[in-house]
Amino acid sequence: MPTQGVRLAAPRGYCAGVDRAVITVEKALDLYGAPVYVRKQIVHNKHVVSDLESRGAVFVEELDEVPEGATVVFSAHGVSPTVHEEARERGLKTKVHHEAKRFADDDYDILLIGHAGHEEVEGTSGEAPEHIQLVQGPADVDSIVVRDPAKVAWLSQTTLSVDETLETVDAIRRRFPELLDPPSDDICYATQNRQLAVKEIAHDADLVIVVGSANSSNSVRLAEVALEAGAKAAHRVDDASEIDEAWLERVDHVSVTSGASVPEALVDGVLAYLSERGYPDAEAVHSAEESLIFALPPELRRDLRAAAKG
Repeated sequence: MPTQGVRLAAPRGYCAGVDRAVITVEKALDLYGAPVYVRKQIVHNKHVVSDLESRGAVFVEELDEVPEGATVVFSAHGVSPTVHEEARERGLKTKVHHEAKRFADDDYDILLIGHAGHEEVEGTSGEAPEHIQLVQGPADVDSIVVRDPAKVAWLSQTTLSVDETLETVDAIRRRFPELLDPPSDDICYATQNRQLAVKEIAHDADLVIVVGSANSSNSVRLAEVALEAGAKAAHRVDDASEIDEAWLERVDHVSVTSGASVPEALVDGVLAYLSERGYPDAEAVHSAEESLIFALPPELRRDLRAAAKG
């Protein structure tokens, strides 16, 4: 049998927005107790959602499913002003992050790079609709109209291809040289780093396995990036149970990566599966660090401090 090997795109961890949202729900459960309601899925991974549900999180689509006076966590990427108003009218205790509002408060025109209709784009736009305009790609740049070329900032849908996003940013910066970049915690470094790392491990791989849910666009994108980078085959799986053993026929080199919202235990399960079938311990490929510092929502921080004093 030829020498077989496994390469693992590393490091692991959530993207900043996802990590922040999951920790917010966990802290809210610890502080307020179950149930804590969560509007929309804050993370596109069924295992993480199931774990939060087992601890008392209740995921809902709209606020009319939340009892009056209950605690509700909004998506980390924002919701529209009408949702905020509905929450106030119904006496809901909300825990939410305001990202786009920081630029809007400083009176910047905000160019939001993303796809029309995407939930994250709609949520972010809803935080400061009078300041935000959507840019879907370089072709849109010539039609951008701003009030002051010296006060323009950009944000992006975190699940976009890194290359796609940077191509659009470069086109915007050519028109607006003073374009302001987002703060580091607004960029999903976990998504970006994985795309960079998967390019390193895919070019000579017979097979790339991406661990991540089908409704996670960043996981789906990683499989596409692997094929674009030269992998002979690439498949996305939720966990090791979805691996088809036929994929390993005449395969010497397997590369493994994961989406930005995947628990390490699921990746470890895939590595164990491969090890049992003759593929040795994984060689980790580190492309960048993913250490980020972020803050919990101010309402939750305040309640945590009050509980500590009590």
